[in-house]
Amino acid sequence: MRLLLLAGALVAVIAVVVTSGVATVVNNSTNEALHNSIQRVSCNAAIGPWESGGADKGRHDASRLNEEQRNIVARIISIGQERKLPPLAWQVAIQAGMTESGLRPLNYGDRDSLGIFQMRPSMGWGSPAQVTDPTYAINKFYDVLQAVPDWENRRPGDSAQAVERSAFPDRYHNWEAMAAFLLSELGQVADPAGCGSGAGNFLVASTAAGTAIEFTRQQLGEPYLWGGNGPDAWDCSGILVKAFAAAGVKLPRVANDQYRHGGAFLPVRDAQPGDLLFWAYDRSNPETVHHVGMYLGNNEYIHAPQTGDVVKISKINWDYAELMPQAVRPGV
Repeated sequence: MRLLLLAGALVAVIAVVVTSGVATVVNNSTNEALHNSIQRVSCNAAIGPWESGGADKGRHDASRLNEEQRNIVARIISIGQERKLPPLAWQVAIQAGMTESGLRPLNYGDRDSLGIFQMRPSMGWGSPAQVTDPTYAINKFYDVLQAVPDWENRRPGDSAQAVERSAFPDRYHNWEAMAAFLLSELGQVADPAGCGSGAGNFLVASTAAGTAIEFTRQQLGEPYLWGGNGPDAWDCSGILVKAFAAAGVKLPRVANDQYRHGGAFLPVRDAQPGDLLFWAYDRSNPETVHHVGMYLGNNEYIHAPQTGDVVKISKINWDYAELMPQAVRPGV
């Protein structure tokens, strides 16, 4: 088993890769490719066009925007670039603006809400003239977003809700696919999740995770079947074999082998989207691993649970007695 060590607080991060029984130690202070790959540990493979319809939905929704709306998107992106904010911030702002105003600098709204983000002067967002000015409104939105705790690790719609504080928090997710498509089209960001192509086995978070997540999302609602390998029924490990195969990563077939031989270990609390989580009857004995799921971020995982159930997304209980203390990152 190859061991992944994450030590972002250290000046020098050591990556250990075991091949053919020989341990090779590389110091990232002298390995630029390794250094760059470790810097991408914050990549979020859960964002992007993975809602119902995926990239096709994003392209379709974006095609319905008029020139005014596309100009607002371009301004959101350009200001984000000027402020050196990551593409995830642009995506949050696009989803919030589309939800609140249809990406238009409205001079009306609920009570005294105005502008792209329906900011209320009475709540301290600025004067009516300011909040209806796109440049001011976008900068103000980014100011507040950056003050949201851990916004970089949240799903974009959840971060939008943290800024807007809407009575309808789930509606921001509706524009996730469109926003990711626009990052690619107008922002020239081919990889909205920020994972990049990496440096082979030294890659901390790869685009394989995004591909595997997209594959598994497409199976939501399909029934559980013991030994199921698809295409219309799955068991917990079978669906992950096919999901990572779509990304060119080979996994063992059964859950306890996926735990022991599926990739690199990391502390379960450090899991990133695309990492595998495991449950065992005896956490000290990997032979007793009986279930596996794929972490999505935001304390959620996707899995095929049991007979009579379907592929679904569940909330994780980090304190559950059967949750293994280590997660596995396939392909590393």
